[in-house]
Amino acid sequence: MKDILIIGGGAAGFFTAINCAQQHSNLKIAILEKSKNVLSKVKVSGGGRCNVTHAEFDPNELAKNYPRGHKELRGPFHQFATGDMMAWLADENVPLKIEEDGRIFPESDSSQSIIDAFLEACKKFNIEIKTQCGVEDVQLTDDYLWRVTTKNDAFLAKYLVFASGSSLKVWQLLKNKKYTIIDPVPSLFTFNIKHSLLQNLAGISWETSVEVIDEQQKLSKKQIQSLQSNGPMLITHWGLSGPCILKLSAWGARSFHQLNYQFQLKLNWLPKLTEDEVMAQMLQQKNTHPKQQLAANPLFGFPKRLWQSFVNQSSISAETKWADISKKEMQILQNLLTQSVFDVNGKSTFKEEFVTAGGIDLKQINFKEFSSKLHPNLYFAGEVLNIDAVTGGFNFQNAWTGGFVIAKSIASKENE
Repeated sequence: MKDILIIGGGAAGFFTAINCAQQHSNLKIAILEKSKNVLSKVKVSGGGRCNVTHAEFDPNELAKNYPRGHKELRGPFHQFATGDMMAWLADENVPLKIEEDGRIFPESDSSQSIIDAFLEACKKFNIEIKTQCGVEDVQLTDDYLWRVTTKNDAFLAKYLVFASGSSLKVWQLLKNKKYTIIDPVPSLFTFNIKHSLLQNLAGISWETSVEVIDEQQKLSKKQIQSLQSNGPMLITHWGLSGPCILKLSAWGARSFHQLNYQFQLKLNWLPKLTEDEVMAQMLQQKNTHPKQQLAANPLFGFPKRLWQSFVNQSSISAETKWADISKKEMQILQNLLTQSVFDVNGKSTFKEEFVTAGGIDLKQINFKEFSSKLHPNLYFAGEVLNIDAVTGGFNFQNAWTGGFVIAKSIASKENE
């Protein structure tokens, strides 16, 4: 017999278990993990450095980074958000650092620092960790205890927490218990694009704005309006990636799935300038440096390889001087800089941060406790819910906040 059983040995499961023990030290707690290893996603996050959270300290602003869950998380973030997680890790002797883009990592640059802190806390509070213990079924007994059945064992607990991530098997189990499951689709992915403009430019990053073109009108007006993004974009061997694209993929996860990942992308390489300003700068260059070759002298601060690709795509010879460029050629170049159009043909997974959009319908959850509206003493944390975020540590913050709020709820009930 346990006081609390937690299904799932990932970030949300461990943080819930530890916080439950910290807020009520007499509770008997066990974590059930289906695989051989625990905290596997924590280990690979951020390229093995573990992007634990993001330096957005306003709860309302923090919630805006969740395409699904932003309304529901505003209240919980007022209970436990970025600053609280940083303080919690400081208490566990895990110093952190904030990088320029706002991502927060352990000073050690190793996810093992987080894993060790969690495992040490579990040891300190005698939290039992059972691996290779996949759950087959859960039942509420007549005396309101939760009976959890695995392949080889059965457990009884007063409180049950699902922190099982995007497990199809668990979602099916919950569907059988009358929970509505929003079908999962990929979120956080890169775009496959084959285009001569991008050839041999892998590794170049540039601040851009992008929007989706829907000439076949497969999407609603509201969907199209949301399919815009801006920020650093990275050219890869297979197409486009970087924060700008990943943010777009998260907000448009369901729309892109509907389009079967086949659509057109319009890209503005100079989002801070109007088309007239772009043309004016080129005309100024033509007038002040008429003898300079276009290809050899990049404008707008572009890397030389990228600028030369623009010139080449505009069918302008590499030897052409500014004095010799025609009005038509300048117009083509201007259009390319402000509204390049690419055909997207499929997606690639952003493997380190792989996330799905989907899970338990949020209408069935009481977000004051992260508890079920259908069953007593049943809670949900992390990606088992239909909550997902853009890249940058936000998905982990959802796990930390859910775990803390659940622990607070259980401690409150135990202290009544």
